[in-house]
Amino acid sequence: MDTSGIINQSSSGFNILLAEDNPVNQKVAMRVLNHLGYQADVVSNGQEVIKAIASKSYDLILMDIQMPEMDGLEATQYIRDLEKASQQLPIAIVAITANATHDDQYVCRKAGMNDYISKPIQIEKLKKIIQQYESLKNLKST
Repeated sequence: MDTSGIINQSSSGFNILLAEDNPVNQKVAMRVLNHLGYQADVVSNGQEVIKAIASKSYDLILMDIQMPEMDGLEATQYIRDLEKASQQLPIAIVAITANATHDDQYVCRKAGMNDYISKPIQIEKLKKIIQQYESLKNLKST
């Protein structure tokens, strides 16, 4: 079952976009998010990320690094350039990748990503990251 394009609204009002090209990884990530009480919109490549953020406001993007058509690094750089040009507040972007070296983390941060989580996704680490950015959103809105 392809979960691309499924639109869900988090009951918490915290909008998450999951960018992952592998259908199995999409399902695993969605199960973890649902277990934590979140839902997400799902896209399969960086170009779909760009389209999604043009039509909806997201609080967090969980971005796979290696995707077809436009990878996560290129999509992040595009988003950061777009935000600067339009003077928008930056969307929190968290890299999700199987590569867990310090060099990979550096490349992700250099591209403009805020944080980094390695595969397989650890539930507690993802929970901590989401709660961190959800808390920041709540502080900004008060």
